[in-house]
Amino acid sequence: MERVYIGLGSNLAEPRQQLRNALDALENIPSSRLADVSSLYVSDPLGPPDQPRYYNAVAVLDTSLAPLALLDALQAIEQAQGRERKAERWGPRTLDLDILLFGDRVLAEPRLTVPHYHLHARPFVLYPLAEVAPATLRLADGRPLTELLTACPFEGLERLDDAL
Repeated sequence: MERVYIGLGSNLAEPRQQLRNALDALENIPSSRLADVSSLYVSDPLGPPDQPRYYNAVAVLDTSLAPLALLDALQAIEQAQGRERKAERWGPRTLDLDILLFGDRVLAEPRLTVPHYHLHARPFVLYPLAEVAPATLRLADGRPLTELLTACPFEGLERLDDAL
């Protein structure tokens, strides 16, 4: 089993419920176990400004699936929850599930880059990740999570007290 950190995001069709449904689906991925979930955060959109704010969290999944098999399972969950892939990047969506870290692996596949290519610059990923990852977590390149947090201010982000 490998520990995988998955970023969850939604800003359409009742985003909190979308994330709750995604967590239920993550619990049912074969050869996997949902180990933990961060608090819920709300963040400003990265893309077009004329869209609702995003609800975000990070889930911890222990899995024996191969990375691309897990990606296929995550994309099936997105599709089941009404995700439409459009040419416009960072537009509104019902659900976004991103593999942030997959054990200590470094992957550069056409369909999957791990660690996630913008992990270091996204407070809506780093702060929830810091809640569920060990304080000693380091990326494959040796950078500690604490260093990434210091370089990425808690701006445009709101931590909600209610749990998913």
